[in-house]
Amino acid sequence: MEEAQITVPKHIAIILDGNGRWAKKRKMPRTYGHAAGSKNVEKICEAAYNMGVEYLTMYAFSTENWSRPQDEIDALMKLLNSYLKDCIKTSQKNNMIVRVIGDISQLSKDIQDKIEKLEHISAENTGLHFQVALNYGSRNEIIRCVKKIIEDEKKGTIQVNDIDEKRFADYLDTKGIPDPDLLIRTSGELRLSNYLLWQLAYTEFYFTDTLWPDFNKKELEKAVTYYSERSRRFGGVE
Repeated sequence: MEEAQITVPKHIAIILDGNGRWAKKRKMPRTYGHAAGSKNVEKICEAAYNMGVEYLTMYAFSTENWSRPQDEIDALMKLLNSYLKDCIKTSQKNNMIVRVIGDISQLSKDIQDKIEKLEHISAENTGLHFQVALNYGSRNEIIRCVKKIIEDEKKGTIQVNDIDEKRFADYLDTKGIPDPDLLIRTSGELRLSNYLLWQLAYTEFYFTDTLWPDFNKKELEKAVTYYSERSRRFGGVE
């Protein structure tokens, strides 16, 4: 008997959660967990691409994360700076097109410069489209989107009657990126945490108790298998 064909989602979005708890279980500081989680990103990117995933979007730092203790924020920014530097090399090695979504204006000039360099250098690659959400919050994104539409309406480059779902989406950070087919959230939390609220309108959700640093290729395959077994309906039509 032939095995059932697995349907691989074109675009997977992931909420990376559980770094702090992973570190706590090992009696280590939260920053230790964030470092371990950062190292896991490239492994999952490679596993996803080898499975046939074309787009992968990860929630790395939210607009709400600024409310964390200052020492943890400082450590996260230091880790982010180091990660972006390494990502310039790994994007070339793995042929990834990297794009950052979110309001990067609040990040340091050094980090903004690294983001610009990373996006420029990786733009001509032909492999996985990898989106990193930094200082991202979906409500913030939608507000910024509305403000840009109002500005263009004042300039006369767009009319109110021109605005439909497609035109609105063109003002979002994810312009040109297909909506996610599958959302994965690790660590057992069952909420969206202000992530891609517009883009997840028809997305399948998969929640796992696995902490992000422990989320490996096998866990990713479980999520994709779950997605493949779902009966996808839109307005009651498969």
